[in-house]
Amino acid sequence: MYYRLSAIILIVLFPVTTQGWGFFAHQRINRLAVFLLPPEMMILYKPQLEYLTNHSTDADKRRYILKAEGPRHYIDIDHYGTEYMPRFWPDAVKKYSEDTLNTYGILPWHISHMMVNLTQAFKERNVQQILKLSADLGHYVADAHVPLHVCSNHNGQLTGQQGIHGLWESRIPELLADQTFNYWGGKAVYIKDISINTWQIITMSAMAADTVLQKEKALSLSFAQDQRYAYENRNGKLIRNYSQAYTLAYQKMLGNMVERRMCGAMHQIASYWYTAWVNAGMPHLDEQDAKILLKQRVLPVKAKMLGRQEE
Repeated sequence: MYYRLSAIILIVLFPVTTQGWGFFAHQRINRLAVFLLPPEMMILYKPQLEYLTNHSTDADKRRYILKAEGPRHYIDIDHYGTEYMPRFWPDAVKKYSEDTLNTYGILPWHISHMMVNLTQAFKERNVQQILKLSADLGHYVADAHVPLHVCSNHNGQLTGQQGIHGLWESRIPELLADQTFNYWGGKAVYIKDISINTWQIITMSAMAADTVLQKEKALSLSFAQDQRYAYENRNGKLIRNYSQAYTLAYQKMLGNMVERRMCGAMHQIASYWYTAWVNAGMPHLDEQDAKILLKQRVLPVKAKMLGRQEE
């Protein structure tokens, strides 16, 4: 109980590090995904835009409280080599054991599990659950678009590139998302097979992991140590971070990869939400449901985030 309480206090009082996209990127992705939905869904989702935005990071916060949460955010696909990965959880458990899967991450299977739950919430027209599960599902689908989430060298710890995770998924979006990123990803589409679609995302991310690591390694050789980093004031504290020059150079070397992955995540999240709704029979989503929730404050939103987060 003491440790659980301590974790909660830390989450409330101090900025927390994240293992997925930084807080800024997760919030931006979930927020803009709402505008890719059809009008029949927008009538419920748009009034709860702030909820879906601010609660996009709940899954990361749970990692400090629930031991089972961590493996839901990644899969070290390179651990399995060229072996065929079972697409369905029971088959994967039978082949590898639950302990092994949890050790190397269960992200793709957890996305499928979340889709089952969201579809059921739509069938029951349980607005509270629809919004909660939508916010969480958006987080996991976004994580699947991060190349370093599908490789064991997730923070460059195996190649002397510690900090690359935060550089790719936090620093670049924070510096460039409001200046150069083009967010249009197309309207939500129906996904015929969730499992196949999810594994395609995982595969594409895995293919990009080597590029993410190799480009940063090459760039680091052309920058002096004192040019790679800079100090900036954040929330009243002096923080050492990657310099703007280094960040911009890395973004250029990647060929706008971060922008493309963010846009892809937005489109896929909207499509997962849409698919769950269609599979549930396209139930009518009453605007009054959302208005009542707002009025009764059933879904409270924190007044202010404690600051953008980085790993």
